[in-house]
Amino acid sequence: MTGSNARSPSGTEVRLRDGVEIELSDSTTVVADGTRSAGDIAFLSHAHGDHLYDDPPESVVCSALTAALAEARREEGGPLSRETVPEIDLRLAGHVAGSRAALITDPDTGVQYCYTGDISTRDRFYLTGFEPPEADVLIVETTYGSPEYVFPEQSEIEAEITGWLEETMDRPVLLFGYSLGRAQKLQLLAKRAGRSRVLVSKAIATINSVIEDHLDVAFDAERSGPETDLEAGDALVLPTGTNNLAFVDSIIEETGALKAGFSGWAIDSAFRYRGDYDMTFPLSDHPDFAELVAVVEAVDPEIVYTHHGFAEEFATHLTGLGYESRALKANQTALGEF
Repeated sequence: MTGSNARSPSGTEVRLRDGVEIELSDSTTVVADGTRSAGDIAFLSHAHGDHLYDDPPESVVCSALTAALAEARREEGGPLSRETVPEIDLRLAGHVAGSRAALITDPDTGVQYCYTGDISTRDRFYLTGFEPPEADVLIVETTYGSPEYVFPEQSEIEAEITGWLEETMDRPVLLFGYSLGRAQKLQLLAKRAGRSRVLVSKAIATINSVIEDHLDVAFDAERSGPETDLEAGDALVLPTGTNNLAFVDSIIEETGALKAGFSGWAIDSAFRYRGDYDMTFPLSDHPDFAELVAVVEAVDPEIVYTHHGFAEEFATHLTGLGYESRALKANQTALGEF
C-alpha cells in the first residue's frame, strides 16, 4: 500500500506526525499530544513537556488538573479551553497527576481505539494505576519495552529509598526527579523517612501548588533559594535537568551532600555513572516490560501500534506472541516503512 497512511484492519488511519493522528471513518481527525493545533479534536494526555503543546489549541480534551498544570508550565499561552466530545472517554492513566488515557470510539463503525499516552499500572501514593480497557486498536507507549527493564515491586522500591534516606540522616541529600511526577513522590518519601526538612526548587513548588489545589495531598515542602543553608537531615528535591549545573557542585562542596537519581533507567548501572550519583533507584512513572505485555494482553486488540522508547523491539516481541503490531514512525510514507 502506498501513500502517507497506515491503515488498520478496521479501515481507519493511524499516523505519527506532530503527535499521534487517528483518522476516523467520517474523516474526523483526533490528534493526541501534538505540539501545535491540528486536526478536528485535540487530546492532551498529561502536562510533561514531551507531550505538551507549544501553541495552545482552541480547545482540548484533557483532565482539569492537566489543563491547570499545562497553564502553569506554558504561562505565555494563557488559559486552556477544555471540551468534552462523544468520541473520547477519558481513563485514569496512572502516570502523573492529571494524566489520562483516551478510549476513542469511531461513531460510524463502533471501532474503539485506546491511546495510552504515558501510563503506569501501579497504584502509587495519590495515583491510581491504569486499568486497560478492551479495545480494537491499541496505541501504546513503549519507553521500557525491552526485556531487561523489569522493576522491583513498588513497595520494595519505596522501602529501599526510605531506608537509604534514614541511613544517611547525618548528611543532606539532593534528590533528582522530574518536576512533575517523581519530584512529588520524592517529597513524600523524604517525609516518610523522617527527614528534618524537605525543600524544593521554584519550579517544583509551582507544580506542588497546582496539584494540592486539585488533589487531597499535601507536600509540606519549603522553597529553597540562594540563601538556604542545607544541614544534616535536610532533603532538597531538584529537577533532573539541574543535576550537572554548577550550583549543585557548589552545594556538595559546601555541605557534603549526597546525590541520588531516580528513574527506570537506573536498572542499567551506567545511569549512576552518567549522572555522577552517589545512589540510584529504579523509581519510575512508566510500566516496565512485563507490565507493558500485561497491558496488551488485557486490551487484546486486533492491532497494536507502538511508539516512544523501544517501539520496534516491543512490536517485534508482540508479533512473536501472535499480535499484529507495528512501530509508528514519524511521517511514514508507506506501510512497508513500519
